[in-house]
Amino acid sequence: MAAVRDPEATKARIFEAAVAEFARHGIAGARIDRIAAAAKANKQLIYAYFGNKAELFTKVLGTSMVDLAASVPVDPDDIEGWIDRLLDYHATHPELLRLLFWEGIEYGTAELPDETERQEHYARKVAAIADGQARGVITDAIPAGDLLFLLVALSNWTAVVPQMRRILAGTDVPDRDRLRASIKEAARRLVAR
Repeated sequence: MAAVRDPEATKARIFEAAVAEFARHGIAGARIDRIAAAAKANKQLIYAYFGNKAELFTKVLGTSMVDLAASVPVDPDDIEGWIDRLLDYHATHPELLRLLFWEGIEYGTAELPDETERQEHYARKVAAIADGQARGVITDAIPAGDLLFLLVALSNWTAVVPQMRRILAGTDVPDRDRLRASIKEAARRLVAR
């Protein structure tokens, strides 16, 4: 009896294998052969479903960013809570920040394949910050886009460079809790009116 094919399950396995491969090796270092082996799929299916390696990377990163936006929307009324949720998200999904850093290393300042969609993605987040500024909930002394950039950098850096976190802040639970409190205090000061 022949096995029943499930294209959606195959796409999901390919996607998950691609996330792990790109997070570990970047665009240039990733190998379609390894993705296919990890997904238990053939290479031709990867190309048929997702296109070439660069297109697959763009899809992986874009989908991961949409998941983050849905899971942790910007909340100008509760910056500390948003920072907590962002820190928690990146602790459980470290691959997203790795993907973003690989993208930065490999594309630099060149235009991204999905730059228009990415601008729309971030425009919604900047609009949430601008709304908080217009309502007087957070400072308007820093332009909304700059403020979002600073808050995201502040909260993401601990997951991006865990070796620096370990060296500078320590690794025990009290150390991690203290660092989290410090990040939230810095965010609170950044947005204070």
